[in-house]
Amino acid sequence: MTAVVEWFVLPLQFDFMQRALLVGVVAGVVCALLSCWMTLTGWSLLGDAVSHAVLPGVVLSYLLGLPFALGALVFGAGSVALIGVVHRTSRVKEDAAIGIVFTAMFGIGVVLISRVPSQTDLMHILFGNVLGVSDSEIIQVLAMAALTIGIVLLKHRDLTLYAFDPVHAHAIGLRPRRLEALLLALLSVTVVIALQAVGIILVVAMVVIPGATAYLLTDRFERMLVIAATVSAGASVLGTYASFHADIATGGAIVVAQAAGFALAYLFSPKQGVLTRRLRRSATRAA
Repeated sequence: MTAVVEWFVLPLQFDFMQRALLVGVVAGVVCALLSCWMTLTGWSLLGDAVSHAVLPGVVLSYLLGLPFALGALVFGAGSVALIGVVHRTSRVKEDAAIGIVFTAMFGIGVVLISRVPSQTDLMHILFGNVLGVSDSEIIQVLAMAALTIGIVLLKHRDLTLYAFDPVHAHAIGLRPRRLEALLLALLSVTVVIALQAVGIILVVAMVVIPGATAYLLTDRFERMLVIAATVSAGASVLGTYASFHADIATGGAIVVAQAAGFALAYLFSPKQGVLTRRLRRSATRAA
């Protein structure tokens, strides 16, 4: 028992671990909430696009001495707008427009990185540096998280109706275009929050996996939000602890923990689990 208690208590003696747990849990919860809407609307690929498209903004912010979040937000929102413009003004389908914009933006970011004398901080943005977040970065994360959660709580009914049935939402007086823009803006902010925890390359997992996991475990959206947030926060804690004790990358450990949670839901979900359904069918045949 003493060894188990020590396993949990020892990391908390270090200030950097306390910071990492705070940022990881906050980022995980916010990403999980947006992940549910991304799952319902089929926009999971957009999360990937935005996470890669913010790289040029991060690099430019580094060069100009500005907060990473500022450049990331500008380029995240700009990439979403550009995807919409390309899709609406040409014959290119939306999935192709997403692929074009995010690869182009990521390529520009890589080119900029190659011209920057010191790449240390930029590598942290690519792969995450949750163990080294500063006070100013924590304040940025908490402020953006509070803003995002506040808007979600205020507009969650409208956003949910839009996700399930945009035609009905329009019929009762809501404006689907505005709700779509709001949801995409929230996605951009959420990606910036998650950058501090897992970096650009792994951030897509945090805005896709929690919602997909919860989707396998419940048919009610309100419960889906709670499950996604709980699973994501738990994965952040477990991944951070595992990175401390096993001396592995924190961002990668968090994502692996989330993937493990999805695998368990995929296999053993009471209604949707692959193994659960097989066992149920076998029991029915035996009876």
